Order: sequence, then C-alpha cells, then structure tokens
Amino acid sequence: MQRLYDFIRRHPTGVDSFWAVLFFGFSMLNVADLNGADTSLRMATVPAVAALTAALALRRKWTQQMYWLTVGAGAYQLAIGSPIQFCDVAMLVVLFTVAAADVPRWVSRTALASGLLASPLYFLRFGVDKNASGTEEVLFVLFMMVPFALAWVMGDSLRTRRAYYAQLVERNQRLEKEREAQAKVAVAAERARIARELHDVVAHNVSVMVVQADGAAYVMDVAPEQAKEALQTISGTGRQALAEMRRLLGVLRTGEPQESEDYVPQPDVEQIEVLVEQVRAAGLTVDFEVEGAPRKLPSGVELTAYRIVQEALTNTRKHGGPDARASVRLVYFDDGLGLLVEDDGRGAAHELYEDGGADGAGHGLIGMRERIGMVGGTLDAGPRPGGGFRISALLPLKKS
Repeated sequence: MQRLYDFIRRHPTGVDSFWAVLFFGFSMLNVADLNGADTSLRMATVPAVAALTAALALRRKWTQQMYWLTVGAGAYQLAIGSPIQFCDVAMLVVLFTVAAADVPRWVSRTALASGLLASPLYFLRFGVDKNASGTEEVLFVLFMMVPFALAWVMGDSLRTRRAYYAQLVERNQRLEKEREAQAKVAVAAERARIARELHDVVAHNVSVMVVQADGAAYVMDVAPEQAKEALQTISGTGRQALAEMRRLLGVLRTGEPQESEDYVPQPDVEQIEVLVEQVRAAGLTVDFEVEGAPRKLPSGVELTAYRIVQEALTNTRKHGGPDARASVRLVYFDDGLGLLVEDDGRGAAHELYEDGGADGAGHGLIGMRERIGMVGGTLDAGPRPGGGFRISALLPLKKS
C-alpha cells in the first residue's frame, strides 16, 4: 500500500486523468439520458462535458487556467440552456483545488465568488419551481450555494495546513543548519583550547627540561652534585608534564576530568607559587609578590592566570638571556585579579607581540589573548621602558 501511495503522490496528473476518463464516461451516459432534450441540445452539451473533464484532469498542473476553463464551461451551459448534469460536479472539485493551491489570493477569492454566484445565475436562467413560493425559492438557492462554500472552505483549510507544515519544515531545516554551525564553532573553540593547553604544558615543561639538561651537561664533570640536582629537576618536570598530558587526554576521551593518582588537578592561582619555585630551580631568578586578600576565584579565571604567568616566565627563559631576572605580581581587587610579569632581559623580538603575537615558532601570546578574551579581561604585552619585557593582564570577576 505504501508503494501505491508513493506512486499517487509522484503522479498526481496521471491519477486525475484516470478519474477524468471515468468521469467523462458517466457524464456522457447522463447526457444521453437527458429527458425532454432534443438531439441538438445533447450535441451542444458535449463540449461542456469535454471542457469540464479536461479541467478535472489538469486541475493540479494548470490550476488557474483550468479554473477559467471551468467558468467558461459553466457560462456556456447557461447560454445553451443545458440543465444541471453529472459533469457539473467538476466545478466543485476545481473550486476546491483553486482554494487549496498556491495561487494568488485574489484568484482564490474570485473562485469563491463565482461558485457562490453559480446557484443564483442558474435560478435566474431556469427558475426553480412554478408552484414554489418566494421563500422556498430563496431557500433552494441558498441550499445550492452551500456545496460551493464548503468546497472552498475545505480547500482553503488544506492550503493553510500545507503552508503551516512547510513553515515547520523550513524552520526545522534552519534550526538544523544553526545547530551544525554551532557545532562547528564549538569544535573550533575546543580545538583552540586544546592547542593552548598543549602549548602551555609542552612549552613550559620542555623549556625547563632543556635548560636543566644544558646545565647538567655543563657541570657534569666539575660539579656532579649540581648535575644530579638538575637531572632530578628534569625527572620531576617530565613527570608533571606527563601528568598534565594525561589529564588533558582524559578530558578528551571522557569529556570530564578523571580522578586518579596519575592525573594532576587543573592548575589554579595557588599553584603559581609552586610554578615560580620550579622556575627558580631551573636557574631563573624570580621575585614573587601577592597584594590584597587571596580568595577563591572562578576556575576559568584561575586557570587563565596560571597559564599567563607560566607562558610569561617561559618566554623570559627563551628570550631574556642568561642573566635575566623576572618578577611576578598578583593583585586582588574587589572586582578582578591583576597580573604583572616583567623581566629585565633582552626582551622578545618585535614580531613576537606584533599582530597578535605570531612568531613563526609558537603561539604563546596568541594563546594569552584568547584566554583573556574568554574571561572578558584585557592584556597588554610589549617592551618595558629601560629594557626587558612586560605582560600586564586584568581578569574581571563576574558576579552572579
């Protein structure tokens, strides 16, 4: 049955033509049985039957044209004096089709008006019954108008339902496209976040390990104990990097951080001091200062603060030179957290902070700006008066 329904939906004109052939046959039988009609009237009625049959067959292909053909056939019947016949049922079908079709509203309203006029015009042409009273004649005319009104109302209701369904389909497609676009944006944002995390983890820890390895190689023969300490620092830094990588990969696999002794918690502001001690152990002199009353901050702000300090100190080791000194200052305001990381080294090359911070080898400052933007903060990075480099950031605390 489903295949039959699909075939009917795919070939509406063919189905209408099949019913039109049957309709034409019954109509011709009706014409042949006209009582009191001479042969000439029967012959004159055949074109009207043919026109109404054609309108029935092609009503969904050429709706407006078939409507006007039906009006012409009705006028022709009135002109030749042909009484109501079976073929006139096609007028109701065509009126329903016009009301249901996607045609200009004036055409639909004109079809309704012509359908309602059909009964009064027939009454004026043929009369009703000589023995009927005026009231009975009016009631008869009104009664004959009802089928045309019902056909139009049913067709117009179908048109409204189709339009509503099409609107729902269009809305669903639009929402689907919006969901796809949002999913792409979310994927891009997640990729950027993962790239920032990987950069922070790898750049910082590998930088520490490289510095310590170079130092160990340099003092291996003259100061074995210092070389041993450097190797221990390399080992500890490597373990920390692996732990952070496991944490990040755990989030990627499950969508949520996993609790395990192999994983480290997400860095926060309290761990900045540990980070500073780690950098000091790697050979960089760092002054650390906290102003204001420390308090719990939103996790996004804490991670952003930690990563900014981590990246700033990494850049100092990479670009500041062997005798560079750095300072880290955290300031707790009522409505935000201030960060100031400075060094007195050679300073980074101009292209490191120009045009967003792309340096051809990494994207540290780009990541900083992205992180700051995600929490609604501001970042200022550039050379410091008197030499060195400065990174200043303000992270607002959103109040609920």
